[in-house]
Amino acid sequence: QVQLQESGPGLVKPSQMLSLTCTVSGGSITTSYYAWSWIRQPPGKGLEWMGAIAYDGSTYYSPSLKSRTSISRDTSKNQFSLQLSSVTPEDTAVYYCARGPLESLGDEYDYWGQGTQVTVSS
Repeated sequence: QVQLQESGPGLVKPSQMLSLTCTVSGGSITTSYYAWSWIRQPPGKGLEWMGAIAYDGSTYYSPSLKSRTSISRDTSKNQFSLQLSSVTPEDTAVYYCARGPLESLGDEYDYWGQGTQVTVSS
């Protein structure tokens, strides 16, 4: 059973960087052919796929967020991380990490973290 757990600050000031980490247990982030995604849900809105890092370290980003997003990984800790720069209150959301097949990137997930609330406010 794969488990994912998000961690990071719950409050970020406008213009600063949002940094979150997803710790994975029960499976390796280097297992073929999976991608490890970050997804968010702003209040009252639907899910938004932000980007992913694949089993081989390749990264993929949503075009609308690409200029502000960076996803990296630490294979020794079996973790992957999200950095979102220059945040505004519109970045307030519940942030999830999830696993899915690389061939269905952005569409299909089999394991999710519980989600973490991030609020952007001064």
